[in-house]
Amino acid sequence: MELSPIWLTLKLASITTLILLAICLPLAWWLSKGRSIFKIILEAMITMPLVLPPSVLGFYLLLAFSPQHGIGKWLHDTFDIQFVFSFPGLVLASVIYSLPFMIGPIKSALQQLPASLAQASYTLGKTERQTFIRVLLPNIRPSLFTAIVLTFAHTLGEFGVVLMIGGNIPNVTRVASIAVYDSVENMDYATANTYSLILFCITFVMVMGVFIFNKAHAKSPLE
Repeated sequence: MELSPIWLTLKLASITTLILLAICLPLAWWLSKGRSIFKIILEAMITMPLVLPPSVLGFYLLLAFSPQHGIGKWLHDTFDIQFVFSFPGLVLASVIYSLPFMIGPIKSALQQLPASLAQASYTLGKTERQTFIRVLLPNIRPSLFTAIVLTFAHTLGEFGVVLMIGGNIPNVTRVASIAVYDSVENMDYATANTYSLILFCITFVMVMGVFIFNKAHAKSPLE
């Protein structure tokens, strides 16, 4: 059994999680403040990967970033960048597909914080940026940790999206979920079981970590 699909999967999940953390922190903060028709439309678009079949999303990404036409052709001709059947393409697809798993818990936690918390910070002369980093984020640590773990774990199990845009290229786009599928297709159930067991154990440990972390940071009713 080759370990390269496991390492490639972990690499993909790590990069995707870091990118989404950088994107979703300011985006969730902005979405949590007030409502507008533009924000409602944007939130609906962000939520679409939760309800769309992965193959549908992967198909449209394949069309959009194909080097033969559209955005993909422009990127290829102008910057010599190709997302289809490449690791950067897997990252792009994973960022889009896992976006709601990162932004959902963060936005929900920010909305549940009392408005007086930020107002008190402003009264003490803190800017919005300082308030967000030093006051609001420390108060949503459990939700932030949950968002990170959910995003990482969700990326580990991606199949339809990564197969559509990345294909099955060894050491380039052949992640663990695709390796499981290949092994089953070849009736190599022992290898499929090994890949599946590794993914199961990693995911189980991460989910257990969320419960332990959240329980440790849970406030008692008297607090």
